[in-house]
Amino acid sequence: MEALFNLPQGDSVFAEYIWIDGYGKLRSKGRTLTRGVLSKAPTELPKWNYDGSSTSQAPGSDSEVILRPQAVFKDPFRAGDNILVMCDTYTPAGEPLPTNSRYSCAKVHEAAKDQKPWFGLEQEYFLTNLKTGRPLGFPEDGSEPEAQKWYYCGVGAKYVFGRQIVEAHWRACIYAGISISGINGEVACGQWEFQVGPVEGVAQGDQMWTARYILERIAEMAGVGVDYSAKPVKGDWNGSGCHSNFSTAAMRAPGGYEGAIIPALERLKLKHELHIKNYGDNSERLTGKHETAAIDKFTWGAADRGASCRVGHDTVKEGCGYLEDRRPSGDVDSYVVTKLLTSTCCEIPLE
Repeated sequence: MEALFNLPQGDSVFAEYIWIDGYGKLRSKGRTLTRGVLSKAPTELPKWNYDGSSTSQAPGSDSEVILRPQAVFKDPFRAGDNILVMCDTYTPAGEPLPTNSRYSCAKVHEAAKDQKPWFGLEQEYFLTNLKTGRPLGFPEDGSEPEAQKWYYCGVGAKYVFGRQIVEAHWRACIYAGISISGINGEVACGQWEFQVGPVEGVAQGDQMWTARYILERIAEMAGVGVDYSAKPVKGDWNGSGCHSNFSTAAMRAPGGYEGAIIPALERLKLKHELHIKNYGDNSERLTGKHETAAIDKFTWGAADRGASCRVGHDTVKEGCGYLEDRRPSGDVDSYVVTKLLTSTCCEIPLE
């Protein structure tokens, strides 16, 4: 079979169209295009459609959903001139689906473009054993592994599980054109993190969702699961977040700490309930333990990993920089997080 994958494609380009379904999960399907698409903007690529009744996005009696290409990346699986195409979803009449979070995110960022909002998202996740449903490194007999201590940035087969998947993902994202800035082992057994950024505006959501897609495809090849949920392992184990680093041009400029970052933190405090409501199910994660703040109270501090939002010592010292929102859950929608941070901090009204 290997020889078949090396056959010439001629003028054909394999395009894998990716979208978010009605459950907040990723789906994809491939189509054949020609090399002429490679010189076009993403939005100039052909629209496509799929059966929305099979993805909880349309009734069976009127099931067609339209895919509109929004971002294009090099395909690390098929390589060559083949591409991954991140899409959003619409009705045949052209209305964005209720599950199309990219649409409203793009509108907010268009309104805020002069403020140049930058993001760096830190995606935590667990790699899981599909047989047991538990993270890699957890014994199959149901017992507990050694307690949290050695896994964070750990080294050695006793404490590190799934590194080949993580390394492959890092390289695949670089090849694809995603601004992946690093990886590390996280605090819990079988837990990892990758970071995407800095990226400006709605492109952050495009890149993060595509990076997730690539991770899940690589894990699929390895026969391993990926779990982004906020608290997949009960008990004295860290949950997974998507810590969201945010700045604007004013925050990055001299005097930005007092002139822009502190005012933004005060706005975030006033809209704490709105953000929590849209930051995923954090009821078991944001407890005030395991490097989290309590879910019902907004706090911020310098280098405080137990706060809702953290400001680094360098930002305080230099008088400019960025803030980190530590509240979003690991399975949060990055379009929603970036939209809300920009809306609240840049005072862009939500429609």
